[in-house]
Amino acid sequence: MTQLARSYGSSEWARIDDLAKIEEIPSNYLVQILNDLRNSGLVTSRRGKMGGYALAKPPQDITLLEIAKVIEGELLEINNPQKGKSGPRVSEIWQDIVTTLEEKTKNYSLDTFLLSDSNDMYYI
Repeated sequence: MTQLARSYGSSEWARIDDLAKIEEIPSNYLVQILNDLRNSGLVTSRRGKMGGYALAKPPQDITLLEIAKVIEGELLEINNPQKGKSGPRVSEIWQDIVTTLEEKTKNYSLDTFLLSDSNDMYYI
């Protein structure tokens, strides 16, 4: 997503092989991720010789929470049936953790992963 954010607004479309090489991700795995991101409306794609992938909306409008939910599903799924003496309290604590994590990841948009003054970048 950060590589796609780098070229947002240009006429460049990112190719699978280039993205896979830059991010050191197997191409077949990257295709699956990009398909999920495309199906969720975060990425758009174009077929053909001049085709590839691009962000479907500006990087500042895509949050880390949105990306994580597409890639990972619910961040910390709670499957505690709240049984027994400890169950309700354990569920309460996990729910607090989930809420905090979601609030925190909602505050980071994709553009915050781009560094403007160097070639260094954080990858997600």
